[in-house]
Amino acid sequence: MDIKKYLDSTYLKTPAQSGLTEEETIKIVKKLTDEAIDNQLFAVMIRPEYVSEIRNYIDAKKANVILGTVIGFHEGTASIDEKLAEAEKAIKDGANELDFVINYEAFKKGETDLVKNEFIKCTKLALDNRKVAKWIIEIAALTDEQIADITAKIWIWSQENFSETDFKNIFVKSSTGFYQTEGGKPNGATFEGIKIMLDNAGELPIKAAGGVRSHDDAVKMIELGVKRIGTSSALALTKDETSKDGY
Repeated sequence: MDIKKYLDSTYLKTPAQSGLTEEETIKIVKKLTDEAIDNQLFAVMIRPEYVSEIRNYIDAKKANVILGTVIGFHEGTASIDEKLAEAEKAIKDGANELDFVINYEAFKKGETDLVKNEFIKCTKLALDNRKVAKWIIEIAALTDEQIADITAKIWIWSQENFSETDFKNIFVKSSTGFYQTEGGKPNGATFEGIKIMLDNAGELPIKAAGGVRSHDDAVKMIELGVKRIGTSSALALTKDETSKDGY
């Protein structure tokens, strides 16, 4: 199986998180972009502050790799207005895809109307600008029942507010890769979590992010039904190597 068309080559650490300088971080992001271009990977997923520079970098190379970024990353607790403003800037800077972190803490508290409102407004902004919207639900922070519930609600809200032709551009995504778990529990995509998402997402595509660390795992995720895989080791996965990275 050729898994390249499923892979989002991802780097989301800030210089402070990695212990690198801004210049070193830009070099990593550009290297990631070159790898995606040279190996026909589907997308590059980076932080919003680098979108403008990488958009120009991709365009200068006349490459067609998809450029994605994250919104409300990584806690998801930013206000709706803050997420909209960040998304608007990312669109202006040239992002093709917007991966929003849903306010899963509000959802866990029963603040469903808030979560529904942010989903509708942010998804509409993306679709109106012909962008793909992906919603990161952070499965490591949720119980199995909550994973099923929030995924099912995103599907219901999509049917209520958007057209059938939009569904292919509204993803449910598993993880940020930054959630701190206890007891060595995985903080990214698991086969069990992804299966729950697939069972409740209706016609919406699923993105497995984090935790996919081998070619075999990637193939298994694709065979389960995921349409995209986010990984910081995309090139290693295409070469059937095991990733040593945490995402």
